[in-house]
Amino acid sequence: MASCFEVSASVSDEQTESAASQKREERLRKFRELHFKRNEARNLNHKEVVEEDKRLKLPTNWEAKKARLEWELMTDEKKKECAAKGEDYDRVKLLEISAEDAERWERKKKKKNPDPGFSGYAEAQLRQYQRLTKQIKPDMDGYERQREQCGEDFHPTSNSLIHGTHVPSKEGIDRMVEDVEKQIEKRAKYSRRRAYNDDADIDYINERNAKFNKKAERFYGKYTAEIKQNLERGTAV
Repeated sequence: MASCFEVSASVSDEQTESAASQKREERLRKFRELHFKRNEARNLNHKEVVEEDKRLKLPTNWEAKKARLEWELMTDEKKKECAAKGEDYDRVKLLEISAEDAERWERKKKKKNPDPGFSGYAEAQLRQYQRLTKQIKPDMDGYERQREQCGEDFHPTSNSLIHGTHVPSKEGIDRMVEDVEKQIEKRAKYSRRRAYNDDADIDYINERNAKFNKKAERFYGKYTAEIKQNLERGTAV
């Protein structure tokens, strides 16, 4: 009987040692995992600190410039592809734009450049001047040629005799004539102010009522002409 107790005791000790060994191995494994995660987090934090330092040293508008450059590169590649296929880039671009994007861009354009309407002749003249100056495209080649021809007189002084000797080119005259014709055509489309007729019948009480009466006459005048005549003669039933 004593030997049986000794055997059972030794088996129990072996199981206890095995369980303790498994716990130690499990703790060591968790410790190694934690150590690995700590090193990984330290490396990631170091990389993030380096990247943040680089971002802080960049200009404030770097992200916008980067996005702009990427868009320009993509546009150039698309233009080259369309040119290789013999397609029109503008048409291909319009086909790729959805109706929602087009509407959003149109709203953004109107919000950016709203039409203030007519507030005075001075403001209208200023807007026209700004519109015309935006259309001007400087001819750098012509500028350089003129500077070579004039020499020192290109920047005149009080003793220079170059004033009044400039002769505009045929292309410049054609551009001016075309612009003037466009302005004349645009002015012809303006709605002229209607002259007031003193002899006309007054059948309204204010300007708004007059406009309403004109609309009613335009749509229903032919149906109510007889009733109106009877009312004027006093023979209406």
